[in-house]
Amino acid sequence: MKDNPLAQKSYEFALKIVRLYKNLVADKKEYVLSRQLLKSGTSIGANISEGNGAISKADFSAKISIAYKESLETKYWLSLLRDSGYIPKEKANQLIIEADELSKIMFSILKTTRIGK
Repeated sequence: MKDNPLAQKSYEFALKIVRLYKNLVADKKEYVLSRQLLKSGTSIGANISEGNGAISKADFSAKISIAYKESLETKYWLSLLRDSGYIPKEKANQLIIEADELSKIMFSILKTTRIGK
């Protein structure tokens, strides 16, 4: 994973999401929105990992596309949790920036593998 900056960044992001989820459940007793965040936030890296093991360019592109969509969904849940007062604005905004960075990298990959065909 150290040779793949996207995989490393997505893994580190997933760890932050897991920690936030644990905090939301333990301290705020929030189970529904936080579970959605956990699923989408950790799915980004999982799909990138699957993409790295793809058997074709189309398979790789499909997995990166899913990871890209999961990053967009993650930003949605973070915004909702922020705006509903479950997580501090600064914490949410930092994670949204990180998710956006991942999105931009993946979109760039998609432009060369899918859009640029």
